[in-house]
Amino acid sequence: MWLLNTTELDLHPYQPPDRDLSDTPFLPYAILSHTWGDGEFLFEDLPKPSSKNLPGYRKIEQSCALARSQNWNAIWVDTCCINKSSSAELSEAINSMYAWYHRSSVCYVYLSEFSLSVDDHGPSGIRNSAFRDEFKKCRWFSRGWTLQELLAPFNVEFYDKDWHFIGDKAELASEISAATGIDQKYITNWDAVNEASVAARLSWASRRQTTRLEDQAYCLLGLFHVNMPLLYGEGHQAFLRLQQEIASNTDDESLFAWCWGASEWRGSHSGIFADRIDFFASSAEYVPLPRFANDRAPYAFTNKGLAITGRFTKIRSPDLNGRFLFSENDSRY
Repeated sequence: MWLLNTTELDLHPYQPPDRDLSDTPFLPYAILSHTWGDGEFLFEDLPKPSSKNLPGYRKIEQSCALARSQNWNAIWVDTCCINKSSSAELSEAINSMYAWYHRSSVCYVYLSEFSLSVDDHGPSGIRNSAFRDEFKKCRWFSRGWTLQELLAPFNVEFYDKDWHFIGDKAELASEISAATGIDQKYITNWDAVNEASVAARLSWASRRQTTRLEDQAYCLLGLFHVNMPLLYGEGHQAFLRLQQEIASNTDDESLFAWCWGASEWRGSHSGIFADRIDFFASSAEYVPLPRFANDRAPYAFTNKGLAITGRFTKIRSPDLNGRFLFSENDSRY
């Protein structure tokens, strides 16, 4: 793993941050969050003089200049600080990426299609509706990888396409909530994120897109504090494996609180795990059972699937397609 020197713009090896985030000190580097475009400056471009002509090189220059102005000597950028030709390094980077963002001293969010206007604030300093409408349209809010980049760091600063400061995530919490559907308490409080139900966290990602199908699962590893080997080409199986890893690490039964879409549920057959992440789109309001109330036997993976002692009740409602809740009668699935 590597960090980029903000003065010389060269790479230096760096040990990945500890994934145990229970008592996390900030480390002395900045980190960039952005959306990828054409002509990004990559790890293998560093020794090439011609690479300075790439459109993505200016983004590197500007982020380094910003970091230097705040007295940070190092910055981590996902385009050029990962040697993606090494499958081992790529796997390590993805499995530790949440920790990279969480341990950073500051995260710069670069919104390449947003331009800050002098008219964006009303007389009282409140951002006007035009600002809010354009802000929520930014592609950054619809990408899978940027979910952890929003929630993991403590200090997140937003910049427009010309690197004008827009505000930090505490100041912009209302606008970010409107753009993402995530309650403000999770945007401003990292500890609250860990207390959110599994279903709620999956709902936050349910409408986000990734270039590779498997990344819909891989981009959520840190959000659930699990690790998985990367198997590009496995398709939807990646999301199934993610749910299995989550079930192995938590007793939060909201993992099973998903529903088919209206056009898919009739005649569909599925196990207890969801086939796709968008099946959690309506699961944001679920909360986990209190610890003292959840006294059932732990889950067990068998050669026939997941063995779970649960409490189910049947619900007849056109608004709850495919959804079930736990009741007072013990059953086995």
